Amino acid sequence: MSAKYGLLGEHLSHSYSKQIHEALADYTYELIPLSREELTKFMTAKEFAAVNVTIPYKREVIPYLDSMDERAKSIGAVNTVVNRGGKLEGYNTDYDGFLYTLRKNKIDVTGKKVAVIGNGGAAQAVLAVLRGLSVKELVIVDIIPGEGVCTYEDLHRLHTDADVLVNTSPVGMYPKVDASPLDLTPFKKLTAVIDIVYNPNVTKLLAQAASLGLTAVNGLQMLVAQAFFAAQHFLDTKLDEKKIEEVTEMIRKTLG
Repeated sequence: MSAKYGLLGEHLSHSYSKQIHEALADYTYELIPLSREELTKFMTAKEFAAVNVTIPYKREVIPYLDSMDERAKSIGAVNTVVNRGGKLEGYNTDYDGFLYTLRKNKIDVTGKKVAVIGNGGAAQAVLAVLRGLSVKELVIVDIIPGEGVCTYEDLHRLHTDADVLVNTSPVGMYPKVDASPLDLTPFKKLTAVIDIVYNPNVTKLLAQAASLGLTAVNGLQMLVAQAFFAAQHFLDTKLDEKKIEEVTEMIRKTLG
């Protein structure tokens, strides 16, 4: 029998998911690094109760599922798979995690202009939340421009009036902590910056945001919250939301 609960991914040595899940609920949670070849064997054997899914498999697991909830379908990515009597159900709790982060930090995006850096897998749940909250304008910025995606040059030329900025790129993540996706100085209307990077605690981008007097939030709360909502699917029960803040603080201390 494989691990009953765990995390599927490719490179998991830096993951905090085991500590987070085992602090949130009463079960053993394992890191399950898999190659693409091993993923097929694991998913078809179905020898697990429930798993989370991270890079690069959030889309790759979809063909193995029997059903997906509407949110996961709309995002096109799954981070939680529950085995219910041999039927695999897919969910996306990254959505719940980002929505929780906005609400907990009182960041109101309704009717606001929001710029999102990055358009990869990590961005999709963030974009779905923002669209659901009726933002006035959503600006997606990436090094690879395309339909509905602008360049950094376009951002500086046309969108320095953004109210909220969200970084979903890995720029600034440990160990490359001296990097920042952009200089916030020209963005005079900004009120809040969210960086979904959580290691280090304060990225270069967030340090600048704080120095400008803006609300500055990292990705740790989102990481813990998505695990909390995944655990509720795992156990098919409601848990106490106070746990999110308790575990966030516990992990924050380990990050220094």
